[in-house]
Amino acid sequence: MLDVKFCGIDFKNPVLVASGTFGFGMEYEKIIDVSRLGGLITKGLTLNKKEGNEGIRIHEVRGGMLNSIGLQNPGIDEFIEKYLEGMKKYGVPIIANLGGSSIEDYVKGAERLDKTDIDMIELNISCPNVKEGGMNFGIKSSVAKEVVKSVRASTKKPLMVKLSPNAEDIVDMAVKCVEAGADAISLVNTFKGMAIDIYKRRPVFNNTFAGLSGPAIKPIALRMVYEVSKAVDVPVCGLGGIIDYKDAVEFIMAGAHLIQIGTANFMNPRASIEIIEGIERFMERENIKSLDEIRGIV
Repeated sequence: MLDVKFCGIDFKNPVLVASGTFGFGMEYEKIIDVSRLGGLITKGLTLNKKEGNEGIRIHEVRGGMLNSIGLQNPGIDEFIEKYLEGMKKYGVPIIANLGGSSIEDYVKGAERLDKTDIDMIELNISCPNVKEGGMNFGIKSSVAKEVVKSVRASTKKPLMVKLSPNAEDIVDMAVKCVEAGADAISLVNTFKGMAIDIYKRRPVFNNTFAGLSGPAIKPIALRMVYEVSKAVDVPVCGLGGIIDYKDAVEFIMAGAHLIQIGTANFMNPRASIEIIEGIERFMERENIKSLDEIRGIV
């Protein structure tokens, strides 16, 4: 009923956990049965280890949160050595989220991941809380196309490109990424935002700006997923403010094959499982036998 074929990979349900919100899976295994998820997406990985940003990293706002983590991660080699085997025990597809500050870093990272048995690479050209790289590659379509083309030549793994809602033209961005070899598109990452401490009279974050996520961004994210799904001939993975099964079904009706749960994991660590169960109950009530019946129906 819930199974999805995505880039040739079998997912038992469409619910994934967004990069940076679920660690490497083991952090949640005492709370939920991780093996029930459709798939796991790693914390954002870079070629070399990163310590992340200094100062405040998480700030709650009405309707969501701002984060400025700065892609703190152990680096690809340590991920392969210490974490990958542990992720495999859950028996679900593993997607490695790959970030970088230069095209060369992206290429080298993809080459190393290509030698592993991960199922897919999610190319992150859309992170708004690092000083270099990340979103800088995800603003202009021509620049994004160059990155995707270079990474495509460096790996045989299915390649999903994660788009920034801050792009100049997100539909054109998606089209250009597909032209460059993307097998799938995921969207949206966080919106560029900021917060001010009125008592200290300065920005809350050391980098001034941070990434806004949560329920507040959902209507805009949904619109963007709808537009991109209509414009490209590859599958789309939708995310952005999904809190419950109704949100998830909306994204599927807008055209998404898979969806990712992000900020909701912090609000309710069982959110992903509850969403899977909610979609299943909805389909039973509505006599829907397959997600294909409602995908892109709008």
